[in-house]
Amino acid sequence: MKSKIKDRAEIAKLVADARAQGKTVVFTNGCFDILHAGHVDYLEKARALGDMLVVAVNSDSSVRQIKGPKRPVICEEQRAAVLAGLGCVDFVVLFSEPAPAAIIRELLPNVLVKGADWPVDKIIGADTVLAAGGRVKRIEMLEGISTSQIIERIKKHS
Repeated sequence: MKSKIKDRAEIAKLVADARAQGKTVVFTNGCFDILHAGHVDYLEKARALGDMLVVAVNSDSSVRQIKGPKRPVICEEQRAAVLAGLGCVDFVVLFSEPAPAAIIRELLPNVLVKGADWPVDKIIGADTVLAAGGRVKRIEMLEGISTSQIIERIKKHS
């Protein structure tokens, strides 16, 4: 599982090698705090779009910038390890910026994936991927499953 967790230099080389071999590299990103069935469904659908799925995970400091001081619930090392344990995920890389624009520019995946709740013109990195001849795919999310909803349920039951 830990062998799937790479730093940025390692993942850049792996992606470049895969692309040179004609493989389709799929990229997605997120916080993935409290991994749930919705995440797994989304990641399996993303993986089906190519030969290699790279998941970029927001660092703890990045999650705090986006979601507030009480998040993440699960630390970055554990979030990365759980994602790396999924069969549909080929590689995991942490990034510390609030948005993934820089890592998308570095990796230039063939397919950029986000949830269907994001309009294409709001998907960070879409312009970069499209300009390089790649595709942007939006995946429908499972209804009624989200980390925020899970946290609220836990609060109500404690």
